[in-house]
Amino acid sequence: MFKLRTSKYRHVFCDPPKPEECFTGYRLNTVTGDQQYIKASAKYFAISLAGGGGPVAVGRLDRPGRFDAHTCPIIEGHTGSVLDCDFNPFDDSMLATASEDTTIKLWGIPDDWEPTDKSGNAFKGTNLTESLTDLVGHRKKVTLLRFHPTASNVLASTSADQTVKVWDTEKGEEISSYGEMGDLTQDMVWDVRGDMLATSCKDKLIRFMDPREGTASSTLKSPHDGFKSVKMAYLGDSGKFLTTGVSKSAAREVKIWDLKNTAKPLVTEKIDTASGALLPLFDSDTNVLYLAGKGDGIIRLYEFEDSAPYLHKLNDGFRSTQSAKGLCMVPKRGLDVMKCETARILKLTNTQGVHPLTFTVPRKSDAFQDDIFPDCSSSTPAHTAEQWAGGSSKEPCKQSLNPAMAQANGAGAKKKTFKSVTTLAKELEEAKERIVYLEQKLKDNHITFK
Repeated sequence: MFKLRTSKYRHVFCDPPKPEECFTGYRLNTVTGDQQYIKASAKYFAISLAGGGGPVAVGRLDRPGRFDAHTCPIIEGHTGSVLDCDFNPFDDSMLATASEDTTIKLWGIPDDWEPTDKSGNAFKGTNLTESLTDLVGHRKKVTLLRFHPTASNVLASTSADQTVKVWDTEKGEEISSYGEMGDLTQDMVWDVRGDMLATSCKDKLIRFMDPREGTASSTLKSPHDGFKSVKMAYLGDSGKFLTTGVSKSAAREVKIWDLKNTAKPLVTEKIDTASGALLPLFDSDTNVLYLAGKGDGIIRLYEFEDSAPYLHKLNDGFRSTQSAKGLCMVPKRGLDVMKCETARILKLTNTQGVHPLTFTVPRKSDAFQDDIFPDCSSSTPAHTAEQWAGGSSKEPCKQSLNPAMAQANGAGAKKKTFKSVTTLAKELEEAKERIVYLEQKLKDNHITFK
């Protein structure tokens, strides 16, 4: 059984969000799969909508309110439904989308993006239809996307064509491709450094891949006896690996494995007999695991410790009668640390919109609590895509969450901007016209030039 012990996070709690704090009015895409259905950066969140052209709604985390499909700006550019998306961890405004049309598109969300105003009412805007770049290479629908945790502009994708590809999104080129998946991929996760990529598959194999070479270095056979979706999480840099799935008797369970010896799990714990897949949302900074199930309203909290029994139950977690369609965590940089908010989970529901679930540690002091807020991953990449592909291996760059250290964390630093092909073509044409004009001026004034 999970044991109860003293912890700084033992009393963490989450109150149900108020109606004015929620994001409503979305008509969701009805396509189902193994994706999370919602993704977030420190500034935005994105969900796939019903309709032609693969519409995607992008909301601002600081602007809850009611979305209006006829008024609010959306992203549209695919010819099929968007199945998954992911935000660049080093650029809160860069979103990658994967579609049934076999393509992956990268989008740059404008700084003035405003679907709802300060009062929560729909705000009229211009749809984003021009992508920064398109990644073409999969032969069937693209089902999952995952950005690299330490290298800039590296993206992993998997498709119904049973391949896993790693891309350099800045160059728009493949870095590697693995074509021996055997069946549909159920989940895909990077390790802390981004040196390994783990995939779970319907053929009941977990493959640990070398993403630079596109080869499987090892496999884990039948991590769970049941046939339902297997989800995974690397437990920080501990060398331990977590999987969720179902047993032969259809009971949902969690297993922890030692990556040095995967012959048998270190611990197996039965959770319940609900039918939805368990999503393990792991906070590697605090070692707190948020275990949430698709189709139910319960989020269970555990603290991981790198010694037996490995998982310790913190409290009863969060319970709601409103079931979840999908869930995701907001990066630490987007939390209100002065209110002791240690985690925020966005819960997507079928009919009631997006509910922000704020997990708070009760503290009396108004000062920054450095004991519950260790340094977290920053928005600065540790290396470039080219360096990583060449063999560079680095820990994620860290930053303090203390607001007083904002300048030291690089706040206000100018980020690299990307331009779409259409924009670059227009600028090139204007530059050529300018060159012709200046050359004619030189000729008119009898000035020689080469």
